[in-house]
Amino acid sequence: MKIRIKFRKYGMMKFIGHLDIMRYFQKAMRRADIAICYSAGFSPHQIMSFAAPLGVGITSDGEYFDIEVQQTLPPAEAMRALNDTMADGIEVTDYVILPDNASNAMSIVAAADYDISFLEDRKPPASLEQFQQGLDLFFHRPKEVLITKQTKKSERTIDLKKLVYEIRAEEINGNISFYMMLSTGSSDNLKPELVLQSLFSSMELVFDEDDLKIHRRDVYADGGGRWIPLGEFYG
Repeated sequence: MKIRIKFRKYGMMKFIGHLDIMRYFQKAMRRADIAICYSAGFSPHQIMSFAAPLGVGITSDGEYFDIEVQQTLPPAEAMRALNDTMADGIEVTDYVILPDNASNAMSIVAAADYDISFLEDRKPPASLEQFQQGLDLFFHRPKEVLITKQTKKSERTIDLKKLVYEIRAEEINGNISFYMMLSTGSSDNLKPELVLQSLFSSMELVFDEDDLKIHRRDVYADGGGRWIPLGEFYG
């Protein structure tokens, strides 16, 4: 039986890296008495697959992982059992029993959206109007936006325009913020920091990642012309 679990990550837990989050949930499964399945072989491990690793320092309302279980409690009871084991900063918000033929969450991730704002004690280096003009010049007018992306093994040139599905600058509660929908997944994974760094560079502004607060809203699958949150897509 396949289960998709959605959780949010906030507070001090945003500084916990992906590998430690995996270990955290492996322990949580045991503490909550979730009848999770284990792989075969000499070194069995829990069958657990995370959709899209979240960068350190980023909060989120939409993180997902899949597990396989031998049997399950009703979703509400399973969520309660898991949340009773959670530390402050992690909360399970959904527990969905998947169809037997559902695709793995990792294999269907196509996009994620983010809210990025400046910290309360950091002054934006440009006005809202200047950022809007900069976005228009940098992303909306040229046919392509080529940058060099550093990977673990090498460098490669990518076209940001193909991987940034939506981006805008806006003012919320008197503060300048950015919304962006970006390509996410194993092949074309784009970090919001890289997008803003490229924008700032084109505007001849100094970019400092420590000035920013980044929040991931959700992670999506491609539903044939529309983005569907992983919690609602089982293709």
